[in-house]
Amino acid sequence: MPFEDFMAACLYDPEDGFFGSGPLRSTKAGDFLTSPEVSPWFGRIIGRYVNATCPAGAVIEVGAGSGTLLRSLLAELSSPPAEVIAVDASPASRASVAAVDGVTLVAADLAEIARPVKGTIVANELLDNLPVAIAVRQGSGWEERWVGSGAEGLELVAAPARPPVASWADAFAGRVSDGGLVEVQIAAGEWVHEAVSSLASGSLVVFDYGGTAEELEPRRTLGTLRTYRNHHLGPDPLMEPGETDVTVDVNFTAMAAAAEEAGATVVIQRQDDFLTEWGLRDEVRTLRRSERELAQAGDTMARLQLRSEATDAETLLHPRGLGDFRVLIARVDSG
Repeated sequence: MPFEDFMAACLYDPEDGFFGSGPLRSTKAGDFLTSPEVSPWFGRIIGRYVNATCPAGAVIEVGAGSGTLLRSLLAELSSPPAEVIAVDASPASRASVAAVDGVTLVAADLAEIARPVKGTIVANELLDNLPVAIAVRQGSGWEERWVGSGAEGLELVAAPARPPVASWADAFAGRVSDGGLVEVQIAAGEWVHEAVSSLASGSLVVFDYGGTAEELEPRRTLGTLRTYRNHHLGPDPLMEPGETDVTVDVNFTAMAAAAEEAGATVVIQRQDDFLTEWGLRDEVRTLRRSERELAQAGDTMARLQLRSEATDAETLLHPRGLGDFRVLIARVDSG
């Protein structure tokens, strides 16, 4: 079968998929932590962005997980949003986020939401989990890798490149040496196009790991496909289907093209730059100053609490960690 079908089943099958069944994944007791779980300042800073750009509109989070981001985002808003919608393919996530105060609708898919929307759509670490095809450079052309059955179990097998896969790779893979591997992210681009098209006005704000096509070129020898489980890199994606998170680095050049095709004005930033622009470094400095004052006053417990809060916020800005994530902002104006 095409690799994207295999990946979709591994992640979203309602009976055996990693996200389609089972517990919440983005928790300390689960398989990974994302920026909202690291520090509530992530959601607060996004709330400031919403306050400045579309304060009276709807707030929609896709891939809402446990609801951690929405809680901190909503607490930062200067006025109640028109509506608050949480979207997630995971039944466990939908059950969790339904308990978030202020949420007016919980859905399994963005397609369930009434259009057009005036507001802000937020997606944190969503696109990296959308199914990809695998293309391998062969001379001046491409060959796909599908999933087949061999003597020792599942294996990748060569297949002719389908025209949409080859076209996407030609457009967005960048320079790839012979034998180099590219994750073809057609589904992610279609999702971005759909999200932008749903907006009458407002913005789509996407956070994820990856880079532009040029930035991803050094990773094309072996590709970026990998798995996660229990907060560590997991086994080969073919070894334990449905038991691991399957993910890739997002090609933000392709995502920007999809957003622009849908009529948006696009900016791509690093996460640390976005968070700094909206005040996080200033908040960290304030926390550190307050920590020193509490140390002088001898209030050890309060000082340790502030130190932990500041350290967690700084983690969002780390230049070789979460700060190196990319942010795509796609704005749509009603005029």
